Amino acid sequence: MKQLKPVVIIFSIFISIIFIVPTLLVLPFSSDNETANLDEKLKNPPVEELADSVEVAVYRSSQDLIEKLPLEQYVVGVVAGEMPADFEEEALKAQALAARTYIVNQLLAEDPSVPKGADVTDTVSHQVYKNQKELATLWGSDYDWKIKKISAAVLETKGKVLTYDNKPITAAFFSTSNGYTENSEAYWADDIPYLRSVESPWDKASPKFEDQKIIPIQQFEQKLGVTLPKDGSVGTITSRTEGKRVASVEINGKKFTGRDIREKLELRSSDFTWYKKDDHIVIATKGFGHGVGMSQYGANGMAKEGKDYQDIVTHYYKDVKITESTKLLQKVTAQR
Repeated sequence: MKQLKPVVIIFSIFISIIFIVPTLLVLPFSSDNETANLDEKLKNPPVEELADSVEVAVYRSSQDLIEKLPLEQYVVGVVAGEMPADFEEEALKAQALAARTYIVNQLLAEDPSVPKGADVTDTVSHQVYKNQKELATLWGSDYDWKIKKISAAVLETKGKVLTYDNKPITAAFFSTSNGYTENSEAYWADDIPYLRSVESPWDKASPKFEDQKIIPIQQFEQKLGVTLPKDGSVGTITSRTEGKRVASVEINGKKFTGRDIREKLELRSSDFTWYKKDDHIVIATKGFGHGVGMSQYGANGMAKEGKDYQDIVTHYYKDVKITESTKLLQKVTAQR
């Protein structure tokens, strides 16, 4: 037995080295990994962290039912439904502010167009909303990073709304401008002081900046209720808005607004030019949407240039303030 001791000692030392060395190698990096994981979690908070807010009742139009959920989780579903998740984080934050402002406004108002028991619908009539299950189906393997990124943007702006004269604004937004946004009265009836035309040069990079639509003459005449003149002309654009869109147009003695033409012909924008070619009308448009308020692609372009969400919203909404919504939501709670 005494002769075996050196062998046993050497073997024991060898075994100890096998277990100790990997530990020594791992320890210097373990704290860094833990910190990195923690930072990642802080950057990408789960949707559940946004659960402590006023309840919103959303009418799900395709299912004919009402879905109830916390306001901040609703904002996540709107940002996900209204803006691409691969947009810059500051653009997503600006969209979160606009979406939250919209729903706070909606909660404070009485909207007869909404089904009984609901606060808002899930369509473009109000704001497009998609729940977690729908987004998981839509995004597939990209769901995890997309929902975390959007949730982080909502959390960064949690509880904040846009106000003018101490009231939440009508936070209108749209996809892509023609290089300018529109004054509110150029598209709607009301002259709203914070919805003024501003330059938006970043939109030229949008894939939706230019479009062309070709319509058979017979269909064109039918939709507008006109008969084109025989001289080969289509119509005369008689005036344009401050946002460079068509304000008024005359076709063979009949007058239209640019909005009329856009809606009747289902054009992307009311900034259009047209000409007759054979038996068709070729219409070229710039921009996508009504043009009032914040341009989403413009917001993304600003973010790419290093602007933050405060810069973005104060560019598109003139003279507004970013305000905590606590008092406003207390009014909502008192009304219920």
